[in-house]
Amino acid sequence: MTSYVYLIGTVDTKSDELRYLSSILAACGVESRIVDVSTTDEPRRADIAARVVAACHPGGAEAVFCGERGRAIAAMAEALRGFLPGCADLAGVVAIGGSGGTAIVAPALQALPTGVPKIVVSTVASGNVAPYVGGSDIAMLYSVVDLQGLNRVSRVILSNAANAMAGMTRTPRPKVCDARPAVGVTMFGVTTPCVTAAVQELDSDFECLVFHATGTGGRSMEHLIEQGMIQGVLDVTTTEFCDFVAGGIFACDETRLGAVARTGVPYVGSCGALDMVNFGAMETVPERYRGRVFVRHNPFITLMRTTADECRRMGQLIGERLNQCEGLVRFFYPEGGFSLLDRPGEAFHDPEADEAFRASLLATLRQTARRRFVSLPLALNDPAFARAMADEFTRLFKETSTDAPH
Repeated sequence: MTSYVYLIGTVDTKSDELRYLSSILAACGVESRIVDVSTTDEPRRADIAARVVAACHPGGAEAVFCGERGRAIAAMAEALRGFLPGCADLAGVVAIGGSGGTAIVAPALQALPTGVPKIVVSTVASGNVAPYVGGSDIAMLYSVVDLQGLNRVSRVILSNAANAMAGMTRTPRPKVCDARPAVGVTMFGVTTPCVTAAVQELDSDFECLVFHATGTGGRSMEHLIEQGMIQGVLDVTTTEFCDFVAGGIFACDETRLGAVARTGVPYVGSCGALDMVNFGAMETVPERYRGRVFVRHNPFITLMRTTADECRRMGQLIGERLNQCEGLVRFFYPEGGFSLLDRPGEAFHDPEADEAFRASLLATLRQTARRRFVSLPLALNDPAFARAMADEFTRLFKETSTDAPH
């Protein structure tokens, strides 16, 4: 079956740009199809008409062609998300748009499997692109100029996107020849010793995929769990909950641990970097926090010590999330501190705040034979703590999986 690169955009405003992309791909020997996601129902030159896409909305095409811009954009985004999974001939996607067009295409592209080439050329790609990328592997390319006709700048940008896609689709994907199960591991700089030691313990039996716990890192891990690409989780670094509670820049969202709950993969977690909230440079810290304890991590990142109250809230939140998990769950508590900064003599050493987290988690967590709390008289970064987590993960994995290493 012939496969195509889908060129997605609003043909009513981006026809020239879409056709230019198609011509560049054709010159590379790559076939393409133009997909119209305009939110008005008028005849246009496209391989797949807007009405065909709109018909994939649960409410039908008329839910998209409602005449109200905001509702129409949201509805077309939902329709496109329903349309793309049925496209068996899809080899990759190049989408173009301004703020509205990018809002239409982003949810659908996020839902595509990891590894399917996906590029978005957008006027909003130079700012915070996290809402558009999510936990996926979308490549965002800033258009520099508005996508309002072809010119000396837009031709170069669009040509780069098309040629990049041609390279992605014409080059064979690397074969996955590693028979080891994949485990997702979360890490921060201040939890690196623990993660490094744990990965060394697991490496002979598992392929460890390490995620930087920056909010998007956690979302990416959950995305791969949902796709079946990760078979277990060693969640050493749950620090994204700090930023969720206190408004930091590396926050998770309400879906954190949701994929673990839905899939039932074995889970071993801990308190890595729950002693800190992340902000940008010092001048970006909200005024309400000015009297707190800070560490300047680098010129662009400022760390703030979590309080006992914030730790209590995190304990309750994590406990509630873990209560939703029906797979095998262990949560390891390091009595000697949560990070390299949470040790005697270090800036964030605060045993009372740490204890507030422990007490709150224990009060919330419904312990069963499958869901347990484990407290050890060690610091998180002690090698013995890392080994204990890794050994328990291996034991749980063998208990739950027929593909477990023996």
